[in-house]
Amino acid sequence: MKVGYMTNAWGSVAGHPGGVTSIKDLFYISTGDDEQAIREISKAGFEFIEIFDGNLMAYAANPSKFSDMLSKYNVKLLAVYTGADFIYDEIRVEEFFKMKQAMQLAKQFGAKHICIGGGAIRSTGIVDEDYIKLAKGLDDAMDMAGDMGLVASYHPHLGTCVQSPDQLDKLMPLTKINLCPDCGHIAAGGGDPVEVVKKYKDRIQYLHLKDYKDGGFYPLGMGNIDFKQIISILSNNAVKVDYTVEADGYAGSPEEAAKVSYEYLSEIL
Repeated sequence: MKVGYMTNAWGSVAGHPGGVTSIKDLFYISTGDDEQAIREISKAGFEFIEIFDGNLMAYAANPSKFSDMLSKYNVKLLAVYTGADFIYDEIRVEEFFKMKQAMQLAKQFGAKHICIGGGAIRSTGIVDEDYIKLAKGLDDAMDMAGDMGLVASYHPHLGTCVQSPDQLDKLMPLTKINLCPDCGHIAAGGGDPVEVVKKYKDRIQYLHLKDYKDGGFYPLGMGNIDFKQIISILSNNAVKVDYTVEADGYAGSPEEAAKVSYEYLSEIL
């Protein structure tokens, strides 16, 4: 079992501005300083990180800069987060061009997991066909990741067509991809993270630990989510599960959030 920490708590979460006019460039980015995030994550005690595809792409022309940064703080790359709309046929090629680049870099830097978000909501609302298109896109993304030796998992998220429990249940029978539950987003979407983990435990190889209460996200142990039960359920599975802690959206210090979360996990793991 590996436990990482997501770098997106440092700065704001955004999309690359080039993606406004060219979908092939529409990577996720966190606006904080990568080295500061990695340094403070390492200082808190974590040995692995997850990073957005756009932040990683910044090192495509100078990969040694990122590798040296990881080595400097004795941290390894566990996962890379990417995403796409998936429901629009006319931009599919561009989205997969982008995701392929992210996967190639993830593999180059030694990542094990590729975490995939997505499932656009149309201006006219969600239609049933969107879930079929999303499922097909996720299957193809999983195959592409598998060819590179990466474990692909789908990450349900607020603001997509898979943010509530019934929407997740509508998608999952249509796709073969693994599920990466984000405990905080599941709770915020009206679901029970424990029940989701129970239901889909055989399809989980990677999970985001994010705490939630009263409409906000918090460091682990400061919200209402029962992580002890979640980890206990997955610990009894035959498949080894890796975890990454997320604290983006928390109003406090990201460095303090990492420390609090590490101390909490040290008590329950």
